[in-house]
Amino acid sequence: MAARQQMAFTLGFHIILASIGIGLPAITLLAEWRSLRTGDAVYAELARRWMKAAGVLFAVGAVSGTVLSFEMGTLWPGFMDKYGQVFGAAFALEGIAFFIEAIFMGVYLYGWDRLSPRAHFITGIPVVIAGLLSASFVVTVNSWMNQPRGFRLENGQVVDVDPLAAMFNPATPVQAVHLILASLMVCGFTVASVYAVALLRDRKAGRVDRYNRLGFAIPFSLGAVCAPLQVLVGDWAVRFVHGNQPIKFAAMEGIEHTEAGVPFRFAIFEIPNALSLMTKYDAHATLRGLDSFPEDLHPPAEVVKFSFEIMIALGMALLALAAWWALAWWLRRRAAARTGELAGRRLDLPWKPWFLRLAALAGIAAGIAMEAGWTTTEVGRQPWIVYGVMRTEEAVNPNPGLRFGLYIVLVVYAVLAVATISVLRRMRRRPAPETTPESAPEPAGAPR
Repeated sequence: MAARQQMAFTLGFHIILASIGIGLPAITLLAEWRSLRTGDAVYAELARRWMKAAGVLFAVGAVSGTVLSFEMGTLWPGFMDKYGQVFGAAFALEGIAFFIEAIFMGVYLYGWDRLSPRAHFITGIPVVIAGLLSASFVVTVNSWMNQPRGFRLENGQVVDVDPLAAMFNPATPVQAVHLILASLMVCGFTVASVYAVALLRDRKAGRVDRYNRLGFAIPFSLGAVCAPLQVLVGDWAVRFVHGNQPIKFAAMEGIEHTEAGVPFRFAIFEIPNALSLMTKYDAHATLRGLDSFPEDLHPPAEVVKFSFEIMIALGMALLALAAWWALAWWLRRRAAARTGELAGRRLDLPWKPWFLRLAALAGIAAGIAMEAGWTTTEVGRQPWIVYGVMRTEEAVNPNPGLRFGLYIVLVVYAVLAVATISVLRRMRRRPAPETTPESAPEPAGAPR
């Protein structure tokens, strides 16, 4: 239990940093691209500040990621000793992608005033690509744990290792896409939430700050675009679990007994026959329940179902917020087309206080949804560390004293979190007034 708690805590800490590390360079490049296209200094200032923050979080993420790599060996020696040769190539490729990302991030950060604008923009592209590849390589290991391939067991020994077959196992496409979209949502909504708070303060002060509006609009739009895509991919993921890990599916959906015409249950709501219809397109289809599996193979069903429901509820709430943002954008364009640009700009639907308050909470909601999704994936696989092949109890370090390591990690990560927040707070000082004047006229056609 101590090993699982330590791994869960460090992974839960690291995954938020990794998500921001994936998304922040992307929105930075988007802001810089707009700066190159329009010559607007506000976009350039946003890009500078976002990439500086990305550099800080990248460094902290490197520390937390290094801790995780050590934990793989110290907490789970049975797992690494037996199967490390199968999935080790994915970690090696992740290391290469990580170094490429680090190198080009350094070039990008120090090249602001040393490279031409176009050359500087190009140096940021490898940062985005390497970040996506790094996340994809890591998730291939987790997908392999859910659908192990690329080896054969002979007398208890691993033989005929095929690293590529292990990496490109059946679970890789759905898990990789699901993780990347979730990461972009976490980053987009988290960054936007900071500027939502700033916009609320602007409204109280009776001013219109275009810097904060753009700082909100760019990342929130990224999260809003990813939200409906994530719903589709989430449906794909649930169907994949149903076909390949039926006991996890039963735990997620709270199916206690095998029956036909299974209702869809969510919290206190129940829709007759709906789950059978959604899963097999047949309202009277039979779905397997937990009672059809041996009890020693049952995951902690209450935890799995609760975390799954949290992920779904928060995901749908974010989707609704994204839909309101899209509707407001469409209404603004329609009004501008009918009555002129000035009248269109007076349509203030996206900037209402209640919307900004909800947007300020969206970053926290996205982070909780991601943590709940990982809980569903990892706890739902129990008691297996490698599904159907190796139990968690076979992989764990049997030596006593692991709990002391957990205490040390908690202290170290608390210090790391405080230091990170302190540095980011010091970086939040407003840009120079001549860069983003609060009362300066906006460029023609500039988004509000």
